[in-house]
Amino acid sequence: MFFLAALALAVAIFSVWRWRGRPLNKKISHEPPPSGKTDSAAAITPLKCFNWEQTPPDKHRPFKPVYHITMAIQGSTPDDLVIMDSNYLDRVNERRETIKHHTPTVLGAVPEGIPALHETYTYLLGKYLPARFPTMFALSQDGQEFYNKVTKTSLPLTPPEDPNAALQALGETIEDDIFLLVETPEGHRAVAFICCHPAGFDPSDKLGKLLKDIHTSVPSYEKIGASMERFFSRLQVGKSVKRMNWSISTSERLFSPSGLHIYDGDKPQGDEEIDISKVCRPAFMPEGELAANGIKTRLRQELQTLTRLPKTGAIMFSFKTYMTPLEEIKNEGIGPQVADAIEGLRSGNAPGMWVYKGATRWGKGACEYLRS
Repeated sequence: MFFLAALALAVAIFSVWRWRGRPLNKKISHEPPPSGKTDSAAAITPLKCFNWEQTPPDKHRPFKPVYHITMAIQGSTPDDLVIMDSNYLDRVNERRETIKHHTPTVLGAVPEGIPALHETYTYLLGKYLPARFPTMFALSQDGQEFYNKVTKTSLPLTPPEDPNAALQALGETIEDDIFLLVETPEGHRAVAFICCHPAGFDPSDKLGKLLKDIHTSVPSYEKIGASMERFFSRLQVGKSVKRMNWSISTSERLFSPSGLHIYDGDKPQGDEEIDISKVCRPAFMPEGELAANGIKTRLRQELQTLTRLPKTGAIMFSFKTYMTPLEEIKNEGIGPQVADAIEGLRSGNAPGMWVYKGATRWGKGACEYLRS
């Protein structure tokens, strides 16, 4: 996972204790937030006339010809913690099925994560969503329930005792994946997660690891690891930040816990072995035959956000996944630019990214298609 190559954030303690639908039977102490991080949460600007069905997904095109591993942080606002668009209903329905069939993989928590999880649940359902998107969400008159106008479902505003139930509720309400992290003397650890759209990693496998241990497979991570820890420590309430991460996926599946990255010990396919016609639509294939021939290659991007929770001081790392057919990228007229960025994975300060992101499987075919 990742805040970098997909910020594979996850957490834990030395003896990892996972929740699997068991009720909370142990009192958890609420540690005070770190000094200087107790500012009150920022005000939320309501989108009073927002129509999610008529809002197309945002387009993010952060491509550079040479890849350098950096944090690439941009300022953001608490208003943009969650982004809604016309994919909303399809996405939350897909997430509901993913949670149903892959529960142990997509959600989990450790005891230290309960306070931060409860704060996240209460903030998103009790304050942020109904305030930011009043056309989509509302609170009951007695203030006891959260109502989703799109899915026609209600949830209690009091967080469920069972952390799995709280995580499932969040996962079926927004399409953003969430990892919660707390700072320890050894570094930041994740303490809870709901992740239905993993890009080449098993979220549950990250639980119990420090940030630096989560990123052991990321090429050249040591160049920015210490800086990232310091940045996380200094992040203030109300000062959200964001970044983009991208890769190419030859599958349209959002739930992809394996197959996207190449790790040590894997035997990557060489460029010369790739059948280009299976990677992208050949120039001679009529556009109308694209779906019929099962060409699934996508630009896969993550809009990643870091937010400090005001009460517990925990960090919420969330990300929204965008999937764009390469054909659409080409039609935008930026095919050559994206091809340059793909080839740029070989250069820069982290040349191992070419293999890590799996470009040995699709790089040659994708670049030829994008430039054709």
